Amino acid sequence: MSKEIVSQLNKMSENTLISHLNIKFTEAGEDYLKASMPVSSIVHQPFGMLHGGASVVLAESLGSSLSNYILNDPRYVAVGQQIDANHLRSKTSGTVYGHATVVKKGRTSHLIKIEITDEHGKLICYSHLTNAIIPNPHAK
Repeated sequence: MSKEIVSQLNKMSENTLISHLNIKFTEAGEDYLKASMPVSSIVHQPFGMLHGGASVVLAESLGSSLSNYILNDPRYVAVGQQIDANHLRSKTSGTVYGHATVVKKGRTSHLIKIEITDEHGKLICYSHLTNAIIPNPHAK
């Protein structure tokens, strides 16, 4: 099931900001989701380091996708309501890895924790995302 979810998420992300930043979902579990993002000039700020906004895109992409995956109810969707990010280390090249886990799954909101690390497991960014659960505007 994990491979099917990962494949579906990557397909849904085609031609979006997610694909533009080369974010790839890599693993899904019952209460977690993982993805990777290469660190290159596409995600650099003017001083040649990973842009904090790119880390936030990775975090929110993981957190929102995880909420929708665990929601598993076509009548509702999870949408980002509030995100915070603590940028702890700089990164100029290589790859970063995001790991989103469920902190609290409520009826009207989800709280998701996202940790972004480098190839050596060092924490680059720590983030929390609150998703609101709203009626799906495309539900029939």
